[in-house]
Amino acid sequence: MEASKPVVLTVDDDPGVSRAVARDLRRRYGQDYRVVRAESGAQALEALREIKLRGDMVAVLLADYRMPEMSGLEFLEQAMDLFPHARRALLTAYADTDAAIQAINVVDLDHYLLKPWDPPEEKLYPVVDALIELWLATEDKPITEAQVVGHRWSARSFEVRDFLARNSVPYRWFTVEQPEGQALLEAAGLDATSIPLVVTAVGDSLVDPGVEELAARVGLSTTPATDFYDTVIVGGGPAGLGAAVYAASEGLRTVLVERQATGGQAGQSSRIENYLGFPDGVSGVQLTDRARRQAHKFGAEVLTARSVAALEVRGSSRVVRFADGGEVAAHTVVLATGVAYHKLEVPNADRFTGLGVFYGSAATEAPAVAGKDVYVVGGANSAGQAAVFLSRHARRVTLLVRADALERSMSYYLIRQIHDTPNIEVRTRTQVVGMAGEEHLEWLRLCDTRTGAVREVASNFLFVFIGAAPCTEWLDGVIARDPAGFLFTGPDLLVGGKRPAGWPLDRDPYYLEGSVPGIFAAGDVRANSVKRVASAVGEGAMAIQLVHRYLEAQ
Repeated sequence: MEASKPVVLTVDDDPGVSRAVARDLRRRYGQDYRVVRAESGAQALEALREIKLRGDMVAVLLADYRMPEMSGLEFLEQAMDLFPHARRALLTAYADTDAAIQAINVVDLDHYLLKPWDPPEEKLYPVVDALIELWLATEDKPITEAQVVGHRWSARSFEVRDFLARNSVPYRWFTVEQPEGQALLEAAGLDATSIPLVVTAVGDSLVDPGVEELAARVGLSTTPATDFYDTVIVGGGPAGLGAAVYAASEGLRTVLVERQATGGQAGQSSRIENYLGFPDGVSGVQLTDRARRQAHKFGAEVLTARSVAALEVRGSSRVVRFADGGEVAAHTVVLATGVAYHKLEVPNADRFTGLGVFYGSAATEAPAVAGKDVYVVGGANSAGQAAVFLSRHARRVTLLVRADALERSMSYYLIRQIHDTPNIEVRTRTQVVGMAGEEHLEWLRLCDTRTGAVREVASNFLFVFIGAAPCTEWLDGVIARDPAGFLFTGPDLLVGGKRPAGWPLDRDPYYLEGSVPGIFAAGDVRANSVKRVASAVGEGAMAIQLVHRYLEAQ
């Protein structure tokens, strides 16, 4: 089916009449409109549902008044739910004129046409011209991005929206209560219990899709092009993207594997203002998108929604195994898995995750907090950036900090911004100790650690930015880690001047090299690293220089 032209749909149960009216319409409008014909109301509704899911537009609906099983009026009533902007006309015999006139009030009918319509230049085209003119005035537009239908307080709906947003996949969001959301559910033959519903840009309907299925169906790459590379980069944050850009630009066969979305924690930052070369600041999404496009430009593969389960050494190869049983091998591996936010150890926190409690994801939820009181937990830069960003939407933002001052962990420029923003309040020595609500978060219990006093505050939104836990459990027994799980590299592996146990080479580990030759670490996952975007990018680039040195020695 042609997908770009608006549709003129005609339905008549008489095959001869159906073909004739479609023929005349195509003769006049076929260059600019796609003429679709059906021979029953049910068949026409099925066609409209497909058109709806594809995101195409319907300009005119022309239905025969007398049809068995479903009359033209009944068809138009149902079609209005799917395409409320389409203009509507009945094709009637002379005897049905009175009924057609009465129908104008029933289905907001725009016109009726008498059979026969010969000559069409006098009886058909002037009416359709007028209908098209009316439709053009509505400024109806085709939908070229994915569409998501869900419930405002649904954890799975939030996860889907957050995944699409963090991967820079354009989408439209509708709740099940909105007419457009109801129309999409009807078009897909579903009800409000079948959420989240994702309708892709090509019209495929996905009900509560998993991350891998969603990634593949919205056009993200999930499968490696080959089974062997010069380097496999695990993790798509600043360090991983920096490594991918430099590796691919220097001719290395490169694949980057990301579990959820490129950008990592930095990708969730609403604004980074201390990154070199961006005096006006840059959002994490913008920086990530540029880096990802840059890596693609040089030929790096970027795989999304692939969870890594194990790392193995097989002779001179380093093999990365996926959770689904697949694997990819390379001469070298760069581990850039970053860190994850600590979970809030508070009763009901898990229950309300995605239902008012959000780890990062301030940008995804920003439109929903308009005019509301929101709370942000954390005292580092990510929390400060979120507070400043949310203050542009929320009525009031309260930053809850466990320490006695922001200066302990936040950059000076952010502290100044927070101080100068009138609707941001900072509460130091304050912790969340409880939360409550029915279907979603409604109340928070806050404890002043100086006095022990506990108070309840009403809020539907709590954004959490605390701690940094490395994602390295899958490396246990493969590569040396510190007690917190961060990866030892280079000089940190030399104890008393001695190389790590089992080290097979007659040289010390390179600066970013782990306890296994050919396996490197960069960014926040590395022990004693500097937790800043610029340093992570720098370490990613440095890791590739060491990869070259390693490969040259083989």
